Amino acid sequence: MTSQTAPKRYRPNVGLALFHREGLVFLGKRFGAAGPYQWQMPQGGVDRGEDVRDAAFRELEEEVGVRPEHVELLEETDDWLHYEFPTDVRLKMKPRGRYVGQKQKWFAFRFKGRDADIRLDAHTPEFVDWRWAPLESAPGLVIPFKRATYEEVVRRFGKYSAGEAK
Repeated sequence: MTSQTAPKRYRPNVGLALFHREGLVFLGKRFGAAGPYQWQMPQGGVDRGEDVRDAAFRELEEEVGVRPEHVELLEETDDWLHYEFPTDVRLKMKPRGRYVGQKQKWFAFRFKGRDADIRLDAHTPEFVDWRWAPLESAPGLVIPFKRATYEEVVRRFGKYSAGEAK
């Protein structure tokens, strides 16, 4: 999760755990993904000069159409979680080799809206489908190079999940 690689080699990013009032978490089926690991929580880059919290709200709206009035911020990680891209992913990126991975601030949100407030088509679609699922299921559904980060998110945000939701 941490690395000796220079921090500037990791793309700043936010990860979003959107919890239903019953404690299930939003998982989106990635657009254009094939194979068994097609599901993930929303995430996205932090623009140069952008506050990470602002990026989290922006990405939530861009990726799933959920507006700030439909959520309550529960928690933000104090530190950055890191993962590295596999070589084939790095080679597809532009400019090639600029980043070795991503560093992510993770945010837990409580969803206060209705399912109809989730709009995958609000911007350029990132997901083709979505569902509410137990947080604990997410590491087994995400692409393997992100799995350790998802396991850490489960450890940190498990208190908001279905088994422990209030």
